[in-house]
Amino acid sequence: MKQQHINIDTNGAHAPAVAGGLGAGPHQQPQLFTTPQQTLTSDDYYTPRWLFDLMQITFDLDVCAPPGGPTAVPTNRYYTQQDNGLTSPWFGRVWMNPPFSKPQPWVERFADHTNGIALLPLSKSRWFDKLWETETGIVVLPSNFKFIDPKGGNGSIFMPTCLIAYGTNNIQSIAKVGKVR
Repeated sequence: MKQQHINIDTNGAHAPAVAGGLGAGPHQQPQLFTTPQQTLTSDDYYTPRWLFDLMQITFDLDVCAPPGGPTAVPTNRYYTQQDNGLTSPWFGRVWMNPPFSKPQPWVERFADHTNGIALLPLSKSRWFDKLWETETGIVVLPSNFKFIDPKGGNGSIFMPTCLIAYGTNNIQSIAKVGKVR
C-alpha cells in the first residue's frame, strides 16, 4: 500500500505534499508546535505493527505521523507535525497516536470527528472522562505493551495505555485486541 503525505492547498482541498505545506484548515485551533520537528522527542514512540495486524484494518488518515511518515500504520494518507493535524482537515477513518505530553487538544478533535481509533494513555483527566462517557469502545492494553522506540530504548512507558474507538467497525476492530468496555 502506497501512503501519501498530504497537506492542504490554499483552497482547502487535499493536495500532494510540498515542502513547507500550509496545513491550515477549517478548525482554527491553536498550533501545538511552532516549528517543524528536527530531532526525536520524548513523544516519539511508535505503534508496533502487530497491533494493526490484530485489528485487520486500514485507515484513511494518520493524523499524528512521525517525520517521514508512518512506520507501521496501514493508512492511505498522513499528516506529520509539519502539517499540524490539529488544524488540517480530518476525513474518513483516522488513526491517532498523539503526543502523550499534551493529548487533550488531539482528544477533543478526535471526539468531534467520531470515526477512528486512538492509542492513548489511561489518564485521570477530564478528557478521558469525556471519552468514557461517550459512545466509544475502550480496550485496555496489556501492562507489558511496548512501543517502537526510535531512540533505541525498550519501548516501555510509565503509564498504562488503551485503544479508544468511535464507530461500529472500529469498535469491532479493537475487540480483536482485547475485551471492549
